[in-house]
Amino acid sequence: METILKGMGKKVVIGDNRPTAILGERINPTGKKKLAAALVAGDLEVVRQEALAQVDAGADILDVNVGAAGVNEVELLPAAVRLVLETVDVPVAIDTADGKAMAAALAVHKEVNPDGKPLINSVNGEEESMARVLPLVAEYGTAVIGLCMDDDGIPETPERRLEVAKKIVARAEEYGIPRENILIDCLALTVGADSNAGKTTLDAIKLVREELGVNLALGASNVSFGLPDREILNGVFLGMAIGRGLNCPIVDAAKVRKYILAADLALGRDEYAMRYLKDYRKRQKEGK
Repeated sequence: METILKGMGKKVVIGDNRPTAILGERINPTGKKKLAAALVAGDLEVVRQEALAQVDAGADILDVNVGAAGVNEVELLPAAVRLVLETVDVPVAIDTADGKAMAAALAVHKEVNPDGKPLINSVNGEEESMARVLPLVAEYGTAVIGLCMDDDGIPETPERRLEVAKKIVARAEEYGIPRENILIDCLALTVGADSNAGKTTLDAIKLVREELGVNLALGASNVSFGLPDREILNGVFLGMAIGRGLNCPIVDAAKVRKYILAADLALGRDEYAMRYLKDYRKRQKEGK
């Protein structure tokens, strides 16, 4: 199954046995005081800089989120989406919980890039969320990330997360949204609070892949929240998740792309290690 996204010049195909697609997470003000302050002031220069830096670091898709306290998302999110599209050629993931902001951003995306196809981040299994987001996915023909949580919260077992995924897929198909346009996120929680949290997510990824056949996204860095040496844990966890079916992690590309390329190489998705070696030479040249 293949999920196809289209930016201004780049098409990204997410699918079985293909190189892992990296969704860059950096354009998000959560925990980023400088970006949050700039967004409140209406200054999008930091967004432009982050877009360029993430693509240079190897991001294939860029998440665009302007949800800082004091920001009018209905006005600023479309402006940020326009700026990113005009700055880089990769597809975007439009990230907001505000339905009006989502609709406004999608309208701008269609205006600026009429042949493009963005990703919506995200819908979940709550009735209100599905009723708000899925009509927009159907109207604009986008892809969407479905989070394995519902009105009862985040399920504690892999089996229950699979059930939420099934509910999202079934409801999406009622709207005429093809399964290839749905990426399921089985949700990573910190192992610092629950030592079984990582295993639960990995087992859920495997179940969703086997039962539904859909492609999978994951906010992977959550697994290491609150712990030291986060990059090490994130890198190992990513390799394990990719081996179970994850093919679109939401990450800081500059920090973990080397681990993702290593996982792809080990899984036979990098002929003659060309991508791995190219990245190594680039990092050597840059002194990283």
